[in-house]
Amino acid sequence: MDAIYAIGSNGSGQLGISHREDVSVPKPVLFHPKQPSSRIVKVAAGGNHTLLLTDSGKLYWSGDPAGGACGLGPFPSVSVFLEARLSKEDNQEQVGEVALVAATWEASVIVSKDDQGKRTKVSSFGIGLKGELGLGELIVRTPSATRIKGFPPSGTEVVDLSACMGHVVAVLDNGEAYGWGNCRKSQIGEPGAVVYSPRKIGGINFRVARAVCAKESTCLFGESGSGNLLVLGSDKGGLASKAPSAAPSWKDVGASWGNFYILGQDGRLQGWGRDDHGQLPPASLPFLEKVAIGSEHVVALSADGDVLAWGWGEHGNCGPQVENNDVKGRWNIVASSKLIPPGSKIDNIGAGCATSWISITSS
Repeated sequence: MDAIYAIGSNGSGQLGISHREDVSVPKPVLFHPKQPSSRIVKVAAGGNHTLLLTDSGKLYWSGDPAGGACGLGPFPSVSVFLEARLSKEDNQEQVGEVALVAATWEASVIVSKDDQGKRTKVSSFGIGLKGELGLGELIVRTPSATRIKGFPPSGTEVVDLSACMGHVVAVLDNGEAYGWGNCRKSQIGEPGAVVYSPRKIGGINFRVARAVCAKESTCLFGESGSGNLLVLGSDKGGLASKAPSAAPSWKDVGASWGNFYILGQDGRLQGWGRDDHGQLPPASLPFLEKVAIGSEHVVALSADGDVLAWGWGEHGNCGPQVENNDVKGRWNIVASSKLIPPGSKIDNIGAGCATSWISITSS
């Protein structure tokens, strides 16, 4: 049986813990009418909503549903996670098994599998006044998962999906990347513009394997071990100029609003960008198994089974011990495998807009 715990910003009920107060000590997330039967593999968070994806392809939501980023109603009066109702006919088969999920500030984007099990169905829902929905210039709001027509191109499928406040990037199995949304800083290449439907990112001289989105920048990575990376968009905080000349062999990559991160195969975390709230990796970090990057903070699972958090912690998302709302130059331990029941283990972590998530599984 799995359980997921949350801390952090909760003014819209986005933690799904039955109330709307911020918390700095992990609280169990509640589901209605029952807990998911399969493990949670991905947390995606917008400004005021959270999406949880299970490995069986089911999508759950909590938070503010008013803009449509949580799908269709009915909406409960108590803040708990519900399975998302994504199509008007209440026919989830129309959407299919969800494989990837990402969120902008007021919208959600999903990639689901077609009849052949390929990740070819890209849909969006919520509000996208600057192209975030990818549905063309005329559709800026929809509460039902609406398919992006003609994407991905025939014969391809989506292998990675990333978003930040205002733009989305999808990576295809042929090594190409496409983006849409508010890309005025050229975060999906030239020309800088508001892009209302998927546009191929040009000028890349390697096959893209992963993409991560900061607020006004995008970092594209080749396969782990290739060394390839490319930063597009704003250089604020040195996101482009301070990038490593070659990426180390990595097991994961991530982005906050103003930072990029690489978790090496050796368990070492490298980051660059802003550090005004202590977002960069503190010195003497232990070896890490996993990282999850929030808006202005980092959550990490150490090789010893501790969940660490640092960065901007105003809402409790880095635990209760903060100085001037920050955890800077150090980390807090917000959960530990040593303090959970025997036979249980910390299975996964997540991070959102000033929210942190810890998944525990028991055999």
